[in-house]
Amino acid sequence: MSTAVPIVSPAAAPTRKFGFGHWWDRLSIYLPVLLMMLLALASYWLLRATPEAEQPAAERPVTHEPDYFMKRFSVKVFEPGGALKTELFGTEARHHPDTSTLVVDAARIRSFNPQRQLSTATAKMITSNDAGTVFVLEGDAAVVRQAGRGPSGQPLARMEFHGEYLRVSVDPDHVMSDKPVLLVRDKDQITANTLDYQGDTRVAVMTGQVRARFAPR
Repeated sequence: MSTAVPIVSPAAAPTRKFGFGHWWDRLSIYLPVLLMMLLALASYWLLRATPEAEQPAAERPVTHEPDYFMKRFSVKVFEPGGALKTELFGTEARHHPDTSTLVVDAARIRSFNPQRQLSTATAKMITSNDAGTVFVLEGDAAVVRQAGRGPSGQPLARMEFHGEYLRVSVDPDHVMSDKPVLLVRDKDQITANTLDYQGDTRVAVMTGQVRARFAPR
């Protein structure tokens, strides 16, 4: 007895269908890798597109070249109450940053102390520190202090200092020179090779070929 076996042709075999879900499953396997690649490319593009930060400029060495200047000027400084304290005139001024000094040509300074005693200073060139507490007068230098009264009311005689070089300090009050000077007090005149005058004690120390001429009393 024989059994017949049905023959199924290849055309009749069932076919497998691949839908959207199948492809999404396969794509999801590689999706993290693709995202990492996209992020890497985006980061690279941002780095290329972002301009480089400017490097801080190197500090320039401080030189003696003036960082500012003035010509034919007048500068006034007033007290809080409005009274004139100091006035500076000059044909030209130059500020040197390396020494923190102001150099004024053909300079003239008018200054009032708290007792309103007037002092004037003139010279071919005056050099001052930035704080305005020290002044170096060179060339036909002269400092004149008008008569007045001291802090306690005592009378102060008119005084003049003349020379080719004078160094004046404001605080403390000090006038000195290591070159020949002329000191005039009222009508008395004294010449010497050096001068050291202390304003708080009103004592002048003069050395080297000292000559004095006193007016009759």
